[in-house]
Amino acid sequence: MLAGSRPPLSFAPAAVDATDLPGGGMRLRSPLKLGPYPDNLGEHLRRWSQEAPDRTFLAERDLQGAWRTVTYGQTLRLVEGLAQGLLDRGLGPERALVLLSENSVDHGLLQLAAMYVGIPAVPVSPAYSLVSQDHAKLIHLFNLVRPGGVYVADQGRFAPALAALDLAGVELMAGAAAEGGATSLPQLAAATPGPEVDRAFARVGPDTMAKILFTSGSTGWPKGVVNTQRMLCANQEQMARVWPFLEGKPLVLLDWLPWNHTFGGNHNFNMVLRNGGTLYIDEGRPVPGAIERTVANLREVSQTIHFNVPRGLGALLPYLEADPGLRDAFFRDLDMLFYAAATLPQPLFERLQRLSQASLGRPVFMASGWGSTETSPTNTLVHFPVSFAGAIGLPVPGVELKMVPNGDRLEMRVRGPNVTPGYFRQDELTKQVFDEEGFYRMGDAGRLADPDDPAKGLVFDGRVAEDFKLSTGTWVHAGGLRIGALEAAAPMLQDAVVTGHNRDYLGLLAWPNLDACREIARGEDRSIEGGAEALIASPAVRQAVRTALQRRNEAQRGSSTRIARVLLMAEPPSLDANEVTDKGYINQRATLERRADLVERLYGEPPSDQVIVL
Repeated sequence: MLAGSRPPLSFAPAAVDATDLPGGGMRLRSPLKLGPYPDNLGEHLRRWSQEAPDRTFLAERDLQGAWRTVTYGQTLRLVEGLAQGLLDRGLGPERALVLLSENSVDHGLLQLAAMYVGIPAVPVSPAYSLVSQDHAKLIHLFNLVRPGGVYVADQGRFAPALAALDLAGVELMAGAAAEGGATSLPQLAAATPGPEVDRAFARVGPDTMAKILFTSGSTGWPKGVVNTQRMLCANQEQMARVWPFLEGKPLVLLDWLPWNHTFGGNHNFNMVLRNGGTLYIDEGRPVPGAIERTVANLREVSQTIHFNVPRGLGALLPYLEADPGLRDAFFRDLDMLFYAAATLPQPLFERLQRLSQASLGRPVFMASGWGSTETSPTNTLVHFPVSFAGAIGLPVPGVELKMVPNGDRLEMRVRGPNVTPGYFRQDELTKQVFDEEGFYRMGDAGRLADPDDPAKGLVFDGRVAEDFKLSTGTWVHAGGLRIGALEAAAPMLQDAVVTGHNRDYLGLLAWPNLDACREIARGEDRSIEGGAEALIASPAVRQAVRTALQRRNEAQRGSSTRIARVLLMAEPPSLDANEVTDKGYINQRATLERRADLVERLYGEPPSDQVIVL
């Protein structure tokens, strides 16, 4: 067990100003004032290049496995050289830079260089280039942006994606091994910064477009969200006001979350930059064959905060539970464990608390928040102790949260300096997402943890857009039902979508957790090979799922919460079909549309042998 004698973290008090609205609902605001913040992110870089020039800012593994690092002083020099190189090649406010690369030091430097001189950075999901077969999403966003430049780390790997694009008049940039007329990164960086860089930097103000960040496509085609410098700088100040401990010592992160998403690219990257911390780029991913690299990195890098999505924590937990040495390395300097992007099932929350208790002699502080690409991302944060998953805290300073009755729930809407002015070149979409008072409509529901005390914070209550009615007219809250089912059947199910729209009863299309199901199946048949098809047909697995969900059903009173049938699926969710984002979030609507034949099989009479009837 590690010593648990570290001083407690400093947090803003749990307080909120609540006002009831006529006709129901309420408005919530933080009593804290936001305070000043810089006009642009480049000011943070300039600050730390002066105050801590030798401190490592970014680090990544090189080809030999050693950590390649750049300090804050080096970063400013490289950023200004790259910025000059981009300006020399005609990029500017109307000619954005699209980045198709995974997270890397070079990617980070290029993004900073573009934003430093007012060139919008457009980081794009590598999955759209490297996993997708039709490149439809990539073509969609490329045609929308019409960039002045495109960067790829490796022309060979990205060749099929580049071939799908019309690059006429577009400056192609690549890594050190650039070929075929592409500009190499060393060529860009070799430019000597001149007065043009200083003049361009001076023009970068709060309303300057910093990024076009595309939504994950969990509810349709990705939309280009305008991210201004005000949004990004204000949001970091908002978080620092309720988490003042961030300024107490240098932040250290080991992070895999992709920079084309707001969680990794805005929340985490900018938090390190704002607070003069160090970001170790984790080349691992929460999937078999890649999670092992994360585990290896965790043995070397002692984090102060661990940021992750529930899928990532679920993949990491078995390693932490099986190896006390890894567990202790993980928690050694950890001040806080933070999850977001989806609701964490309560069993995972409790397992993490038990692990930290065993390592530290106390539970680690666990927190979450609520936000989106359109809100930079943070609207609410947990900054007080909570004992359950799903708590999203209270509004951060400067955010006004309006909770509006929507059926039997409260829909959450927000406005503040962290909220986008709209979608890039999609004015009609922009009009649709703001209400008559200028509040951004997130499409999410929330509720007070304690109806008598708003200061105890909010609980996420699902996505309003995912709800539907049974044939009886009874509303089904699909998000909460999905989490409840996954918790009940843990760890056998990896994910699921809820069925039942205009049907008589509820069902689940579910993906098995192959590792957990393999253990169950081999308990009955040691010879089973353990492929997905064999596992979902295993009588032992089917009975275990049936028993777990029947036990859950016993506590449910109505048809809107009781699951009647389950169909396990061997085929993983498809990125090209928009069933899943590259963070692992499942698009319920797209999955049900693509797998309509499975829905029909689920409700067939008499039920197929493949259907688990509860």
